[in-house]
Amino acid sequence: MNALLPLEPGHEILEIEYMQTELVPDTPAIVKNSIVDVRCKDTLGRQFIVEMQMFWSNAFMNRVFYNASKVFVRQLKKGIKYKKIMPVYALSLVNENFEKDIDDYYHHYQMRHQKHSSKKIDAIHLIFIELPKFTYKNHSEKKLTVLWLRYLSEMDKLMSMKEEKFSLPPEILEAMELTDESNYTPEQLLAYDKYLDAIRTEEMFREDAEEREAQREAQGEARGEARGEAKGERKKALMTAKNLKVLGLLSNKQIADATGLAIEEVEEL
Repeated sequence: MNALLPLEPGHEILEIEYMQTELVPDTPAIVKNSIVDVRCKDTLGRQFIVEMQMFWSNAFMNRVFYNASKVFVRQLKKGIKYKKIMPVYALSLVNENFEKDIDDYYHHYQMRHQKHSSKKIDAIHLIFIELPKFTYKNHSEKKLTVLWLRYLSEMDKLMSMKEEKFSLPPEILEAMELTDESNYTPEQLLAYDKYLDAIRTEEMFREDAEEREAQREAQGEARGEARGEAKGERKKALMTAKNLKVLGLLSNKQIADATGLAIEEVEEL
């Protein structure tokens, strides 16, 4: 988190305490509860939410903001003053590109003054990292930041580079050792398979929903075109009937038969 979050020098995290990941609402009948991947706080009282998301949806950013806001507000317990409320950081590692028109993979959202961007409210920080956009060629970042992103996006490749391990920082070495040791039991493998299946099912439902929406839009356009054509034909028939009626050569019934209009419509012209 020290490597990936926008923490100012001298304000790095020294120690964390893990907290309950289920955010149960104060009014269950009205507000829904939610579960985050990791939630913790440091010695200063700042709270951190870390989530990993395989697929992006437009609602995900609102969900992250909702959870961070809930954590921020709940600091104000009885007897606590507003100035004691600490910032909340929400770090989301996303395995899909969602900012299609931006090349950067690192996105930090914070409340700022519209005209004077240096003026900001240090309350809620939303940090999204698009892992597919990250490449090892990004040398401008801090070394540890690059290594953590490599670990997250190229774990298999990094694990195979045994000769490089001795030059890696202890944090990365420890993570790699833990990865090496994490042999799954049959029960864990079954749970992991179910997890992957849930992700694939979610993606399938999303694709189906998008396909249905596209079909509805296409059908709506077709109906709109058909209504437009029918309206044009009716206007044309009314004009023809009116001209025939002015000539006075045909009866109302004959005009109705010729134009396809109801005889009552012809009589009203």
